[in-house]
Amino acid sequence: MAELTRLSNGLTVAIDPMPGAQSAAIGLHAFVGSRSEPDGKGGLAHLVEHMVFKGTRSRGARAIAEAIEDVGGTLNAWTSRDQTSFHARTLAPDVGLALELIADLVRAPKLDEAELEREKLVILSELGECLDAPDDLIHDRLFEAAFGDQPLARPVLGSEPSILELTRQDCAAWLSDQYRPDRLVISAAGKVNPAQILQLAEALFGDLEATSASSNELAIFLGGTRSDRRSAEQTHLALGFRGLPASDDQAPALFAQAVGGGMSSRLFQELREERGLAYSIYAWTQGFADTGLFAVNLAADKGRATEALNLALATIEQAATDLSEAELNRARAQVEAGIQMALETPQGRADAMARSIEIFGRIMTVDEMLAEIRAVDASAARQAGQAMLAGPRAIASIGGKLALAA
Repeated sequence: MAELTRLSNGLTVAIDPMPGAQSAAIGLHAFVGSRSEPDGKGGLAHLVEHMVFKGTRSRGARAIAEAIEDVGGTLNAWTSRDQTSFHARTLAPDVGLALELIADLVRAPKLDEAELEREKLVILSELGECLDAPDDLIHDRLFEAAFGDQPLARPVLGSEPSILELTRQDCAAWLSDQYRPDRLVISAAGKVNPAQILQLAEALFGDLEATSASSNELAIFLGGTRSDRRSAEQTHLALGFRGLPASDDQAPALFAQAVGGGMSSRLFQELREERGLAYSIYAWTQGFADTGLFAVNLAADKGRATEALNLALATIEQAATDLSEAELNRARAQVEAGIQMALETPQGRADAMARSIEIFGRIMTVDEMLAEIRAVDASAARQAGQAMLAGPRAIASIGGKLALAA
């Protein structure tokens, strides 16, 4: 049974022991990302995530890597628009070491000036890889089309000019201003001792001052277009609609899964199998605390991209009027299986608990998750589809001209 405890300073600790497991996953999740960055500081959250691994006041970068790998563990991190996560996998006896290393990273980073300049070059290389990968870049272009100049539209990696201008002082201020206890969750699952985890959490983070960080600016789906006319073998397209916040019901996610979540979906069957218009075609949803996004992505030959995009729109519009119970049941089975498979691993459970706390303020049980999914019928999914399609549209393209029938 998962346990949730809040320290006196507001930091949350979630623990889910798994009988039979020999390993553990533990992480520190900060509910801040690129959408929390100050104007003109694009890429700051991601740069800080990199920089803390370059050395702390007690360990160099090599010593950090050796400490976790000496016990056969892994230590890594990632940044998104609304979250930054530092996570480790170890065997059970080494969980304490893993959390101590994570605490050292975020609480005592050296932020060396020379290392900062070198790491900027690494991130610029990462940015270059993204710019050379249209199937990745199209997501950023879609967010720009959907949310305009709002913080949620900012790409996680930032831009070359913004990265080059970031300073050590920016990094230090980001950690002190944003990594506040009310935005932090320690999440542990697997072969863990709850009493040990709580004791470690108090010892390593209990002295953080309980001041609140500033809240994110609420995002509004505006809709619009972004056309990147660079040379490419194919045209990559994304069509987006206003979705629902992550805390809302599961109908939009099930509609997306039914129309474009697998090889049996309407979009895949219609555009790829029946017409041969696209090799890659899928639908997805993403929910945030305040808004959401429903989208269709595809890649097609330049000469047929407009036909493919218009057929994709017609297909989802038709599904919003006649999606069947059989299609909905198939989508539900896929979503349920995905949830249960993910929760078989300590990492999956630790990540799921942190996300649940961010969105709902508590740990949702597997039964609760499945009950929400099972409560959605085809009628509710169709209504969700109609509501999303009735709002504004966001359209992004790379390697071709935008063209969508009215």
